[in-house]
Amino acid sequence: MLWQNNSWLAITLIIGIFVVFGDDFYTVEGKPYRILMDTDVDTDDFFGLLYLLKLNRSEFKLEGNTTAGYCRYRQAIPVGLRGRLDIDSNFGIRKRFLPQGSRSYLPLRQHTAQQVLIDKVSAGPITIIMTGAHTNIAIFLMKNPHLRKNIEHIYVMGGGVRYRNPTGCCPQNASTSCQPRQCGDPGNLNTGYTSNPYAEFNIFGDPFAAYQVFHSGIPVTLVPLDATNTIPISEKFYEVFEQSQSTYEAQYCFQSLKMVRDTWLDDRFYMSYFMWDSFTSGVAVSIMRNSHKNNGQNEFAEMEYMNVTVVTSNKPYGISDGSNPFFDRRIVPKFNLKKGGVHSGHVQTGLRDPFCIVKNGKGKCKDGYTEEVNSSDAVRILVATKAKPSQDAGSKLNREFYQSFLDVLNHSQHSGRFNFTTQFPYYKEVFYKPKFGAKKLGKPVVFDMDMSAGDFLALFYLLKVPVEVINLKAIIVSPTGWANAATIDAVYDLLHMMGRDDITVGLGDVFAMNQSDPHVTSVGDCKYAKAIPQGSGGFLDSDTLYGLARDMPRSPRRYTAENSVKYGAPRDTDHPELRQPLALEIWDSIAQTLDPGSKITILTNGPLTNLANIISSRENSTSLIQDVYVVGGHISLDYKDTGNVFSIPSNKYAEFNMFLDPSAANRVFKSALNITLIPLGIQRKVSSFPSVLRSLHLTNRTPETGFARHLLSRLYRLQRTHHRYSHMDTFLGEILGAVVLAHDYSSLNPMFKVKSIRVFAEGVESKDGQILVDGKQGKLVKVLDNLDAMAYYNIFAYRLGNKKQSAVIGSFDEQRRIWRTKPKNKTGILT
Repeated sequence: MLWQNNSWLAITLIIGIFVVFGDDFYTVEGKPYRILMDTDVDTDDFFGLLYLLKLNRSEFKLEGNTTAGYCRYRQAIPVGLRGRLDIDSNFGIRKRFLPQGSRSYLPLRQHTAQQVLIDKVSAGPITIIMTGAHTNIAIFLMKNPHLRKNIEHIYVMGGGVRYRNPTGCCPQNASTSCQPRQCGDPGNLNTGYTSNPYAEFNIFGDPFAAYQVFHSGIPVTLVPLDATNTIPISEKFYEVFEQSQSTYEAQYCFQSLKMVRDTWLDDRFYMSYFMWDSFTSGVAVSIMRNSHKNNGQNEFAEMEYMNVTVVTSNKPYGISDGSNPFFDRRIVPKFNLKKGGVHSGHVQTGLRDPFCIVKNGKGKCKDGYTEEVNSSDAVRILVATKAKPSQDAGSKLNREFYQSFLDVLNHSQHSGRFNFTTQFPYYKEVFYKPKFGAKKLGKPVVFDMDMSAGDFLALFYLLKVPVEVINLKAIIVSPTGWANAATIDAVYDLLHMMGRDDITVGLGDVFAMNQSDPHVTSVGDCKYAKAIPQGSGGFLDSDTLYGLARDMPRSPRRYTAENSVKYGAPRDTDHPELRQPLALEIWDSIAQTLDPGSKITILTNGPLTNLANIISSRENSTSLIQDVYVVGGHISLDYKDTGNVFSIPSNKYAEFNMFLDPSAANRVFKSALNITLIPLGIQRKVSSFPSVLRSLHLTNRTPETGFARHLLSRLYRLQRTHHRYSHMDTFLGEILGAVVLAHDYSSLNPMFKVKSIRVFAEGVESKDGQILVDGKQGKLVKVLDNLDAMAYYNIFAYRLGNKKQSAVIGSFDEQRRIWRTKPKNKTGILT
């Protein structure tokens, strides 16, 4: 339940490595129940998944797992701290705890959710358990109506039918100043309850998809908030769980749960966190186990039939107001919907949709509400109403499922083989920090990257430039660009590979300027972020470095949600010293330790969010900055000279870095900073895959040239293979800023022009991010206009092939060999 994100790879880790799969077993009556789980990969989804994996496989066999995630409704989900960032990395526990196996994500080779569904459902009768948004299953049912007959039952965690939210209520003895928040609401959208107090997160994630599933004709059992609200993570359950960790899977679940508790915003964790998805898994398998009985009898929940529908739009119905994509500007409604029907009203356009806001009252939008109705639009489904009490009078736990969950997780059958540290018997954390000795370090540089593929190649280059020329002080990452914030782990790994664990990494804002919600800053508009594809060629590939991130050595540093009260956390976690620093904190630290008279050079390879925040919030920051090299922007020469924001057809002349945060770019270009611009036009001149690969092939082989060749070869192959990857050469030009900054001018022959420019940033999607040459209102900047392309390729390859400042550990395979080999003592004898 709750979050949809890109951390579905953790599911692959759990299924493929963490748990040992047995052979196919059969009951006396025949084959076991086949189960497919569709999940949004939140912490409680792991609990439900591991519960299923630990069951007797002669009775229940988990066949596969699919995950889901559109911007309109996804806005309700927090993005940064305590949101997708924490969930993507499982608070940092995933990298610390789970072992690393042979299966990994590969672009175009990873099975899609639809492929898995077709394969598994085609194979015979199957049960589906859904603990996220209904997008995958709804699409499958609409595209493959002939396979519906093979789906025996669908179990859904989501919705609230007769639910009344207990959170946000004022205590009985509260003062008159206490204002109830979600108290009594039918839904749980804690980020958007003022506009929609009716919906639950999973159903709100895709209301129309949920309607398709509920009305598919397939038997549906719903485990809504009504029931999960009666089985919270109570303090007593937490205490018993802490003492019941005899398997790796139990340890992983408890550590995850502890981090959720330790990072909870208030002291109401035990009254706010429930066994949403694990309880649904338990109810589902118990009903299957008791399938010979009627009315969904099971061990864990009381059940009742109800007439329910999923609300997908709001009154007045049939009146076009521009909000409904199924009807507006269409001669024929999509999906053969009826114009005057319940789907033809207003569709919520955002968390603060003015239509949904009622002054001095609860919001009126119901998108995603599982409403109990008696109309012809209703479908009769089986609904769990509350958790059953424990049948053991002597038990410390007062719910029957509490004990079952702990018993199943701690059962020795199908237990995990190892965690990360036991997978490698001689594992040891090593931090590599260079000794510069008497060397005179070069100019201080801060690299601001958005973690695209080209940024990693640029970082390799910066680390290979002699430290007497460039002293790379820090990296600040911008999640407003081509990767999600959790990709920060790959940055740590690259620095570890190059022996630079001394370089600090700061996390920037996850929203573009003026795009975060003014009331709930953890959520916001995806007006600009929607331009980046979610899957192929977008976030999924960038987050995994196109499947190659796991090939790099694993750094002992990682993103973690660990924190302390000292730094604004609600309470101290177990390891507050491991906290992830923020970009502004890194800047402050550099500014305070800068040598007298020194100034900082900044290279930006992504949206200018971080730099805009620095000059806006830190007094005199511009006086500390020597130069800024901006990789991005497009100066159009004529109407044929278009930009590269291919996903926004109306915007023909912007470049991605400027479009993704035009307000930040506008602020930077209006400042007093000394800016050198490396625009899209000159980047395109040096974006030849064959040329750069040829140069890398002719240079010395180092771990960094090997990795660069591997990555660039993969990008080139993808570009030639699939239309979704046609933009891969965009990332090649991102290396150029690092080369220009390092002043490798001997054969590069760069030519610069001074132009007066400004950035369009007025909230108009078709124009935002465009650079205009404006002699009256623009800012004078130095623009790279031309260079010797072949010299550029050779300079890049030569630098990476130089043996100096090369990688201290070349790959994860090298680490694997070290951690599996017993170290020698000083006499050379194995100890």
